[in-house]
Amino acid sequence: MQGFQRKYLRGLAHGIKPTVFVGQKGLTEAVVASTDEALNAHELIKVKFIDFKEKEAKVEISGELEKVTGSTLAGIIGHMAILYRPHKDPKKRRIVVPKTKKEMDR
Repeated sequence: MQGFQRKYLRGLAHGIKPTVFVGQKGLTEAVVASTDEALNAHELIKVKFIDFKEKEAKVEISGELEKVTGSTLAGIIGHMAILYRPHKDPKKRRIVVPKTKKEMDR
């Protein structure tokens, strides 16, 4: 995914509340399951880090979530990670990511 596409997704995520919370136990099976479930329902979600204040830890956990769920990390802002995964059924997709920068400017 290109930079302008990530920027577009971060803009869409601005108004949404976090749906998954990562606590002191870090990346557990429950966190992975709820992330997967939230991505199926919403396509674009925010993951809030409650006990991880170091950037390296947030980047590592976000990267692992990205791999395990097959999603794309749109960015990490503060203590939030923004993940995107298009719905498997093209008819149920709500978010259309622009393919070119010109599409985004419209």
